[in-house]
Amino acid sequence: MRGEFDGAVFHAMKAVEVSVRQASGLPDSLIGVALMRKAFDPGNGTLADQTAEKGEREACSALFAGAIGMYKNPQSHRDVNLDNPAEAAEIIMMANNLLRVVDARRAQYVIDDHDLDVV
Repeated sequence: MRGEFDGAVFHAMKAVEVSVRQASGLPDSLIGVALMRKAFDPGNGTLADQTAEKGEREACSALFAGAIGMYKNPQSHRDVNLDNPAEAAEIIMMANNLLRVVDARRAQYVIDDHDLDVV
């Protein structure tokens, strides 16, 4: 409503980065694309869905890394001057979807951890 579309996109993607860090337990020193690649590493990433086919795990890692690299990093380092409200809304919706994926992976780990305690 205020026309600060680049700021809104930055904050939405920052929320994704913070959520991934919290859910994965990775350190604050790991940021941006590197954080996404580590958290969603197809072989051993904390947030990688090991029940999914390897190509899908790789695609998920690329999706998160690409979203952060394309939509958060530029906003962090320079004025992007995003002036299209529809584009900003689409990027924010993408961030919302990424947050849903993180929440689903976090919920799966809680279930897995609980199952391990029972065994």
